Amino acid sequence: MSRTGPERASSAAGAAPMIDIRHVRKQFDVRGGGEALVLDDINLSIAANQFLSIVGRSGCGKTTLLNIIAGLDAASGGEVLIAGRRVVGPGQGQGMVFQQHALFPWLTALENVVFGARSLPLAKAEKIDRARELLQLVGLEASAGKYPREMSGGMQQRIAIARALALDPDILLMDEPFGALDELTRIEMQQELLRIWEARRKTVVFITHSIGEALTLSDRVILLAPHPGRVARDIAIDLPRPRSRTDRRFNEFYEQIWSGLSS
Repeated sequence: MSRTGPERASSAAGAAPMIDIRHVRKQFDVRGGGEALVLDDINLSIAANQFLSIVGRSGCGKTTLLNIIAGLDAASGGEVLIAGRRVVGPGQGQGMVFQQHALFPWLTALENVVFGARSLPLAKAEKIDRARELLQLVGLEASAGKYPREMSGGMQQRIAIARALALDPDILLMDEPFGALDELTRIEMQQELLRIWEARRKTVVFITHSIGEALTLSDRVILLAPHPGRVARDIAIDLPRPRSRTDRRFNEFYEQIWSGLSS
């Protein structure tokens, strides 16, 4: 099933969305005067536990939209609701994972994950237990005492995901988290992320330039058109998992998204 056009699409009929983006627009001041419109009238409803990817050309406003959902940036107009509450800043149950892992190099893997739980009202021992459980979830319990410099890029991103999960967020916001990895590691991390998502069932908003990555991971793919950023297509990916890139319908979806990016 494919939905096109800028209208808000509800991903679960009759169910209150986990994320509700209503008429969001964003403009920035331009040096020398004037304003640049980056996002215009973005409307999306995202169901709880849904895996949604956003694709689009560079400069279409993908990261800006993610930062607005996270409460790291304010919209110039419209609003974002998380579980019915208006986003007015960070800290409404969103965990973030960036393209660069942003781990603290002076902390071990375990200490980095414990840091993610720093604001929880738990005893230190409980935070350490939670961090060890998350390291086990991402398959790195044996690397608890290692520093980031002693781990590969894929391992570092697993630690970053574990740290984002330390607060047990309802929503995981991911800004091209595998973009800096080599192709084989990237595919392995996609499989790892799906395993973690199936185990914890978070609502995921995933930014990527890769059509294949979006199709491998997602329940829905949103195509943002640029200048200004707007929802051009909203495509439900009704393929069973695990997905094969040689599958006929996978490639039909690929061509549909590619044609949207090329138009």
